[in-house]
Amino acid sequence: MLEPTIVAGRGRVVAGVLGGAVGVVVVVLLVLALVPRAGGGSALAPAPTPAPSWAPPAALPPRAATPGPLGIGGLADPVWVADTARKTGIPARALAAYAGAALNLAEVKPQCGMSWNLLAGIGRVESDHGRHGGSSIGADGTVSPPIYGPALDGNGVALIKDSDGGAIDGDAQADRAVGPMQLIPEAWRNWHIDGNADGKEDPQNIEDSVLAAARYLCRASTALQTEQGWRAAVSAYNAPAFYLAEVARYADQYRREAGD
Repeated sequence: MLEPTIVAGRGRVVAGVLGGAVGVVVVVLLVLALVPRAGGGSALAPAPTPAPSWAPPAALPPRAATPGPLGIGGLADPVWVADTARKTGIPARALAAYAGAALNLAEVKPQCGMSWNLLAGIGRVESDHGRHGGSSIGADGTVSPPIYGPALDGNGVALIKDSDGGAIDGDAQADRAVGPMQLIPEAWRNWHIDGNADGKEDPQNIEDSVLAAARYLCRASTALQTEQGWRAAVSAYNAPAFYLAEVARYADQYRREAGD
């Protein structure tokens, strides 16, 4: 059994607030799947101004003239990716995954209204775009060291008993959220996908993880281009008002920094 290498900084609580700079996180069970965890990322200080109630979708990125070899990460125009990464501070490989997932969903489920800035907002709150605790995204898109959330063992967090024998989250005693988008094992089993077209499905891979999260969000709500639909999807991903506000703040910030 693999031992967790990096533990994301915030756990789920059923009803309550974790003190200090840590966030409020609630476990929500849906018929669709067990929802992912709002996990990594650096500690979030209160916003200096009130957060927006939602973040309108940014314009879809331009497509690459010749799609690259990186699965969804090669769908967006590399010039746009480089320029937008510079403007927003999002690592280019993570941004390419967010943009590629939005482009993919625009084809396979256009009514959903998926946007790269929504995924980037979630990715920032969950793991600081795969950089939580000193981790980084490798050349193949996999974060190293791998990112694991705290054990959901009921000790100050929700109790989610082990469901995977440690195969996904490295813990045979209790479930943990995994990867840059912090998917718990049950969510990963329901939404797993090979986003980078390498023949493997890995929740620690940025393309796989982001595309799985995007598909989950589009199942939770089919109208992300509206405030009501956006809020429904983010609340399904993680319910607390604090979480929604932080995602909205970053998603709107990224949209504006990109020039939309």
